[in-house]
Amino acid sequence: MNREPVQTDNDARLTRILKRVRKIELLTRGMVKDMLGGQYHSRFKGQGIEFDDFREYQPGDDVRFIDWNVTARMDDPFVRKYVEERELTVMLCVDVSGSGDYGSQEDSKRERAAEIAAVFAFSAVQNQDKVGMTLFSDQVEQYLPARKGAPHALRMLRDILNCSPKHRGTDLKAMLDLALNRIPHRALVVIVSDFMTPSTTWEKSLRAVAAKHDVVAAQIVDPREIELPDAGRVCLEDPETGEQILVNTSHPDVRNQFAARVAERQAALQHLLRRSGVEGITVRTDEDYVPALKAYFRSRKRRRRG
Repeated sequence: MNREPVQTDNDARLTRILKRVRKIELLTRGMVKDMLGGQYHSRFKGQGIEFDDFREYQPGDDVRFIDWNVTARMDDPFVRKYVEERELTVMLCVDVSGSGDYGSQEDSKRERAAEIAAVFAFSAVQNQDKVGMTLFSDQVEQYLPARKGAPHALRMLRDILNCSPKHRGTDLKAMLDLALNRIPHRALVVIVSDFMTPSTTWEKSLRAVAAKHDVVAAQIVDPREIELPDAGRVCLEDPETGEQILVNTSHPDVRNQFAARVAERQAALQHLLRRSGVEGITVRTDEDYVPALKAYFRSRKRRRRG
């Protein structure tokens, strides 16, 4: 008698992850192609220029490019001609700490983070750019050097969803120090995290990375982390430390104090990002993230033109 194969918990988990990867791939590929591809290309097509040749000065040329040594030898003004570097390295730094497993909506913060990372990864693939990844908690959990191609991007997406971190806490310092030391050329560094960690240990490292690379901070936010519902007495648990506290959410003062502390923390984070020269994107798990990403790409494009 033939027996049906028994599906283990690990098999079921892998099946769910593969389905989720496929769903995210289809969703983000379509969005990249239809809405973000051109804007990514125009904004991130290259971060520098390299010398190509000399040519005679023409009306309208930037006088800063006049090469006075060649001009003196030729008795006519000559300018240096440059070509734009076309290839960009994108490094995705994704938070896989314990707080990412939380989700009051259909998606957990980890799943939403995977989608945001996929948008940048598939944009890089479409633009023939290299993309790498660092998964971090309060330590570096995994590092993948930058490579080209869709299979590499899909592997990163699977790893984000499948990662079982050795540490539950959050600290950006180890990840930022790795980015500073392991990425040799100017790159786009995308940090995807809820940023629920004091900045005292990693602020200096963030500034150092932002001075060398183009850094974007995508903050993943769950609505229940911003505003407490009026739900009576509830037990709140810190997913990273396991600490529990009983809170009476029916009391308006409790909800107001909670909202005030969240607002204070958010203001401090935004101030830190601006001071460090890092642009921020806020992505909520209860809202469509496409408008936020489109607004980000458009604003970066306008600033580059300005």
